[in-house]
Amino acid sequence: MKQLMKFNVNGVNYEEEIDHRRTLLELLRENLGLLGTHKGCDEGQCGACTVLVDGKAVNSCLVLAASVQGKQITTIEGLAEGEKLHPVQEAFVESGAIQCGFCSPGMIMVTKAFLDKHPTPTEEDVKRAISGNLCRCTGYFQIIEAVMKASEKMRKEA
Repeated sequence: MKQLMKFNVNGVNYEEEIDHRRTLLELLRENLGLLGTHKGCDEGQCGACTVLVDGKAVNSCLVLAASVQGKQITTIEGLAEGEKLHPVQEAFVESGAIQCGFCSPGMIMVTKAFLDKHPTPTEEDVKRAISGNLCRCTGYFQIIEAVMKASEKMRKEA
C-alpha cells in the first residue's frame, strides 16, 4: 500500500508516494538520492544512518518513512551552507576524526543534535552522547576531541 507524503529534507519540500513499509533510510537513499546517510547494520545498533528529524537524532533504518509526514529532516548533505562547512564538520576534519568515513555522517549528525541541546559538554557527556554510534577506525579519541572543538566553534558563532 502506498501513501502520499509531504515532508521537508534539508530545506526542500517533497511530495512523494511512498510504500508504507519503506524506512526513512530507504526513502533518503533510494528515492531522493541522498547517499551521505549510510546503511550499516540496518538494526539501529551502529548509528551510521543517523539523521535529524525535527532536530532530534534518529536511526533512519528504524524509522518508517510514513512517520515523517510533515516533519523536517536534516541529513549530512544539509549541514553545510554552500561551500562553508558546519562547525561540527570543520571540527571533525581538523581533528582527524574522519578516517574511512563510513561512520562520519552519523557521528556528525548525532554531534550536531547533542551540541544544540548541550553547548558546553564535558568529555563524559560527549562519550555518552556518541555511545550509540560505532567507529572502527579512530579509537574515538579524535572524535571526542572533534566534538569538544565543535562545541567551542558553535558557541563562538552563536
